[in-house]
Amino acid sequence: MTTQPTTPAMPDFEALSRNAGQFMEELGRAAARYVAPEDGLPVQPKPPQEASDLVRTLGTVAETWLSDPKRTLEAQTKLSEAFVALWGSTWFRLQGREAPPVAQPEPKDARFSDAEWSSNPYFDFIKQGYLITTRWAEGLVNEAEGIDDHTRHKAQFYLRQLAGALSPSNFVMTNPELIRHTLQENGANLVRGMKMLQEDIQAGSGELRVRQTDRDAFKFGVDVAVTPGEVVFRNDLMELIQYAPRTETVLKRPFLIVPPWINKFYILDLNPAKSLIGWMVDQGLTVFVISWVNPDERHRDKDFESYMREGIEAAIDAIGVSTGETEVAAAGYCVGGTLLAVTLAMQAATGNTRIKSATFLTTQVDFTHAGDLKVFADEDQIRQIETQMAERGYLDGAKMANAFNMLRPNDLIWSYVVNNYVKGKAPSAFDLLYWNADATRMPAANHAFYLRNCYLENNLAQGKMVLGNIRLDLKKVTVPVFNLATREDHIAPAISVFEGSSKFGGPVDYVLAGSGHIAGVVNPPAKPKYGYWTGGKAEGRLEDWISAATETKGSWWPYWFQWLEAQAPERVPARKPGGDALPSLAPAPGTYVRMKA
Repeated sequence: MTTQPTTPAMPDFEALSRNAGQFMEELGRAAARYVAPEDGLPVQPKPPQEASDLVRTLGTVAETWLSDPKRTLEAQTKLSEAFVALWGSTWFRLQGREAPPVAQPEPKDARFSDAEWSSNPYFDFIKQGYLITTRWAEGLVNEAEGIDDHTRHKAQFYLRQLAGALSPSNFVMTNPELIRHTLQENGANLVRGMKMLQEDIQAGSGELRVRQTDRDAFKFGVDVAVTPGEVVFRNDLMELIQYAPRTETVLKRPFLIVPPWINKFYILDLNPAKSLIGWMVDQGLTVFVISWVNPDERHRDKDFESYMREGIEAAIDAIGVSTGETEVAAAGYCVGGTLLAVTLAMQAATGNTRIKSATFLTTQVDFTHAGDLKVFADEDQIRQIETQMAERGYLDGAKMANAFNMLRPNDLIWSYVVNNYVKGKAPSAFDLLYWNADATRMPAANHAFYLRNCYLENNLAQGKMVLGNIRLDLKKVTVPVFNLATREDHIAPAISVFEGSSKFGGPVDYVLAGSGHIAGVVNPPAKPKYGYWTGGKAEGRLEDWISAATETKGSWWPYWFQWLEAQAPERVPARKPGGDALPSLAPAPGTYVRMKA
């Protein structure tokens, strides 16, 4: 659907001139904040690690073409022919005649939804020229000879970053909507935008932290993380929350949720309408969730084993004290699921049988097809990350947030740059984006182990991971596994989760939900947006599995609960948080979740 243009009234040239002056003043202040943040110390001009790698990677692709003059000429000719066709098409349109487009944006590309991108020959030429050039460059990367798969993957990723940054939709003079908007406001939008730019540089302590939502619109326990409960246990790495029951009876086997430490747990408890945690409580589960600490330099030596021992195993100990039960069912989300899988492998190796079933939510145990995050996980880049972490003892949360945003630059970076700094509009309040911006740090020892053993060397999938001097083998994990993937996941791709299913030694129910890493998981039955596919054992090709699978409209949550309840259907009277043994340390959502990066 395109946005119809409106003819702007003549601008107030006096106001336009005044705002132009204010814009330059605010731009100067923003630049000053960037080069000398609030502590007064100048920032040393040092190119980002990604920028250096981008130049090196795309330079490698360019060399492969320049080394073959014949192929270089063919590539140049292909681009020239496309622009000749575009010139011809534009000439026809300038004469008032119809002409088919040479290049059209993808149907889901919202950047060019304004009607003038097509109706105005000038802007149509800019749009098509951009599309022709970026697609030509993509072809150069895809067809480059003599480069390895990892270099090609990095080149594709970095080219998307450049294409997103250079889109004509980002700039006032090449975007018809922004021109109209600026004239209608006599440039006041640009003044407001520069003020927000200053604020966001200040919020990032000298680095730009693009706001995606109103940071002051939400309060823990009021607007987000609202399900009632109590913190019943705390140590250096985590708080354990037990939620208050809402049913007279509950399943006898308690349930533990292991969220990722890369983000905070309340993605599963955003608000009552979307809370998976609240829904689980309503079904009669005694729900416990780990809320990880936001680590600082004191946690530099907390490694993967620490997160297993002081996280999952300590939580199970506390659950036993609270409920009197020695067995639990557990779920892990994203990297929390990877940690849960490691714990299951350790349990299998040592004869510890306390976790009786595992639910994995968009979790990877085999990182062969780990998606675009592998771009940041080659030997050189990991070594640089380790050097950075050694200085402070942790990886700053903004680094991980930027990496995730770069996976979808048009949606998560440039749309907000245009909205905030060009249109001068503050983003609306959105709980999901508030959570997304609530970054967490990573301890040096833990993050280095994760990057090397999972992304770089894929040791867990190969049975080569060693933890506590014990070699871990997922084939020895025989407990029932529910393995949820999402069809459009850009962090834990569906193919990665699918192939990871074969690494376990017991029964695995692979389920594919619609949408992506977050929306596919947080899809409540009351207002489901997406369906899911079930099709038995995950084997063969994913495409064939999907073709033979059964599609069900609505949320996967009820299907999962039936799977879980069938394993241990016995019920007991509802339990109060902590039982009679563990006093409340704080009401949910606790204190660790409030720690800002």
